[in-house]
Amino acid sequence: MIRNSSLFNAALLLLPQLAHFSWRVLRNFLKNHGILLAGGVGYNILLSIVPLFAVLVVLLTQVVDQQHLLNVLAIQARHMAPAHAEVLLEAVRSLLDSRDVIGILSFPVLLLFSSFAFRMLEDALAIIFDAPESPHIKRRVWVSVMLPYAFMVVLGAGLMVLTLVVTLASSLNTLVFLLFERELPLASFSEPVLNLASFIGVFLLFSAIYKVLPVVRIALRRAVVGGFVAALLWEGVRLLLVYYFANLSFVNAVYGSLATLVIVLISLEVGAIILLLGAQVIAELERNSRLGLAWHLDPSRQPITRVE
Repeated sequence: MIRNSSLFNAALLLLPQLAHFSWRVLRNFLKNHGILLAGGVGYNILLSIVPLFAVLVVLLTQVVDQQHLLNVLAIQARHMAPAHAEVLLEAVRSLLDSRDVIGILSFPVLLLFSSFAFRMLEDALAIIFDAPESPHIKRRVWVSVMLPYAFMVVLGAGLMVLTLVVTLASSLNTLVFLLFERELPLASFSEPVLNLASFIGVFLLFSAIYKVLPVVRIALRRAVVGGFVAALLWEGVRLLLVYYFANLSFVNAVYGSLATLVIVLISLEVGAIILLLGAQVIAELERNSRLGLAWHLDPSRQPITRVE
């Protein structure tokens, strides 16, 4: 009984602290023009996502099956743009069908467009994490230039591993069917497993972004916690967006033929807001840690110690 009372009192004490901390995060996020930054990040993701997926598919189809890769990519697209993932996939397929027309000379152009989202995100995080007392990383110019392509290599490796696993499972299922005339229960579990793998991939990507892209030093544990919270929040918002656009949205009536583009852009901007909000949370925690303050205290309201 006493233990339950102590837990209840601790929860009552924690709620106001969480409320004050959340308000401080939101206030500073708006002060940093976070909504405007998220709009820019979302727009650049829209510019980058089709050439990025196309480049990865063109390269990976040299070592894995294209259809299996597209199936894996469909799951990833539903996490990036939950309402109209098929539109993105259709654009990728069209670009793949035109790969001979595009030619190898246009490949650097596709790589350049693919990097826009990471470059814009790096600039947005620089604004959020920029504080006078922050220990800035002395980053060389070539490192900033190569970081987007390093993230693209990591994404490509993740897609290749997922595709190889799907291909291996499909081949094993076919072999078992030929030998025993029955299928393994792989098909019914394939999509949930891929969804879980996609969530883990988003979590790892967010954590890597929080750790590597900012121009200040970020503790690994805070980058991991921030990445997990942002990925979990995006998963919940993604499901809400799917339900809203499928059942309640009047965007089609307002925008007509532009509705699909508007919905995709809204989805990407919401994802960018979540990503930047997670960065703002980490920035506030890092700032309090450097000043030696508890996580819930507002540094701007603490008394200034004067040295005589």
